[in-house]
Amino acid sequence: MKPLSTIHAGEYLVGSYIEKHFKKYNVWLPSKDTGIDLLVTNSKNNKTVSLQVKYSKDYTTTHMKSEHHNSFRTWGWWTLNPKKVKASKADLWVFVMQSFAHKTIDCVVIPPKTLVALLKKIHGPKKLHQTYMWVRNDNTCWEARGLSKTEKLSLADGDYENEDRHLTGFLNNWGVMKKTLGK
Repeated sequence: MKPLSTIHAGEYLVGSYIEKHFKKYNVWLPSKDTGIDLLVTNSKNNKTVSLQVKYSKDYTTTHMKSEHHNSFRTWGWWTLNPKKVKASKADLWVFVMQSFAHKTIDCVVIPPKTLVALLKKIHGPKKLHQTYMWVRNDNTCWEARGLSKTEKLSLADGDYENEDRHLTGFLNNWGVMKKTLGK
């Protein structure tokens, strides 16, 4: 076994969140890179959920027009290879967005095959997907990559509707993990 490297910020934030909010669960760090960042078990350690964690800095203050800052809590940006996501051994992918302005952490928790299907439906088949996940202050989350200026304004105003891009059902939703591990 090789010495462990330090975990990245997203892994730390997710592990800390799980330990704080799900006290009966145990969080484990793999000793080598297998495509699984965290392993979560129930208190008896006989049921598991594996997590792939992706962290993004908050782009709200650096890439979003200032007139929209009051509408959005945070915005993350990732580049994903759909083949790698689809082949992932992890049960869930967790996209972590930390808002320094609002002092909050938001996670999009999604099964990898669902993620690939969603991105393909929105953007078509691609070798790489750029994805922007925008979290509004009203606790809704949207896939915003490729939106027109008018659609972005509508999203900022809270009028935007597009079920394909609506990620709110995955926002801070640990239901799959809880269902697998029990309460």
